[in-house]
Amino acid sequence: MAEKRPFGEFFMHLTGKVFDLFLPRRAAAVARKEARHVLRDPYTLGLSIGMPLIMILLFGFAISFDVKDIRLSVLDQDHSRASRELVESLRSSGFFLPQDSRGEPEADIASERVRASLVIPAGFQRSVGRGESPQVQLLVDGSDNSTAGVAQAYLVGAASAAWARISGLDNLRITVRQPLGVITRYLFNGELNSRWFIVPGLLAIIVGLLSVLMTALTVSREWEQGSMELLLSTPAKPLEIILGKVAPYVGLGMLTMFIVYLTTRGVFNVPFRGSHLVFASACMLFLFSALAQGLLISVVARNQELAFQMAIMLGMLPLLLLSGFIFPIEGMPVFFRVFTSILPPRWFMQILRAVFLRGAGFADLLLPFSVLAVMSVGLTAAAVKGFKTDLEP
Repeated sequence: MAEKRPFGEFFMHLTGKVFDLFLPRRAAAVARKEARHVLRDPYTLGLSIGMPLIMILLFGFAISFDVKDIRLSVLDQDHSRASRELVESLRSSGFFLPQDSRGEPEADIASERVRASLVIPAGFQRSVGRGESPQVQLLVDGSDNSTAGVAQAYLVGAASAAWARISGLDNLRITVRQPLGVITRYLFNGELNSRWFIVPGLLAIIVGLLSVLMTALTVSREWEQGSMELLLSTPAKPLEIILGKVAPYVGLGMLTMFIVYLTTRGVFNVPFRGSHLVFASACMLFLFSALAQGLLISVVARNQELAFQMAIMLGMLPLLLLSGFIFPIEGMPVFFRVFTSILPPRWFMQILRAVFLRGAGFADLLLPFSVLAVMSVGLTAAAVKGFKTDLEP
């Protein structure tokens, strides 16, 4: 029978194996060296602190899913008090800018003078007075897909308000049977303010992209400047170099997160209904995954120009297109819905919106937290595995 080793001896053996792979003191030395470089580099500091502030202010005010002031031509063939009340209701809704049609609704749209055209037929007021359901025609520019559906939905809502105004006219006796009423109440974002939906997502876009960019240039810069030879001549192992280089950027990234968070709350008045511990934990996990992704790019590229191009391609496109920031993941084809599950931004975006608007906790977000943790470890392991200790390109 094999002789059993005492637990203490086994523990010391396992500890020795761990320290053969990773020695905190050597990683701390690499981290101090990288921190000094960051503090002496105004470009890096400006990129990591000033740029996020500029981007959150610029994109936060510029990007909106709300469609307002839709230019609408009106061809009023009835010229009645009821038709004027309908047009006035559209004007006061804030969504439409009605103007008189030049006689040809389709030509108004084709000339891009308006985005939609409303035709009120003759006999509109007479139909209303008889208790009938009057009909109007809405022509919408279908080439502008973002406006077409919204204009129709807004017109239905504005028509309901117009109906209430028309019903109060003294010279009309309206006995229209009311259809089934549906009362809708929107939870967590009662006014459907798109800025509450967009700005938390911008935090993931901005910090994620900058984190990938900053670390993608670190190791490649060492190779280009020849300082990698000094690092490789030290006893530091790949894992120690990788973690040492990541550590200063984690602190810098958390500072950036804090600045963007304050801007989100103070400038855009986005509510925060969740736990700051949950928020900070999610930020830390996402930062590790983004920084590890940048290091993996840097390790593979060994060239700053190539590393920058790869960071833009692999960092920006998934963040903007496949994270759920602009396009709902549920509306994507099955392949892309599955593909987005291997992208850290998708899960961080889900956490951000749930924490900010719904007040979700750890129990509600167990899946995205678990996926982010696995991805952070996996990307770090891939960067360590791909790190070359030889000086050959």
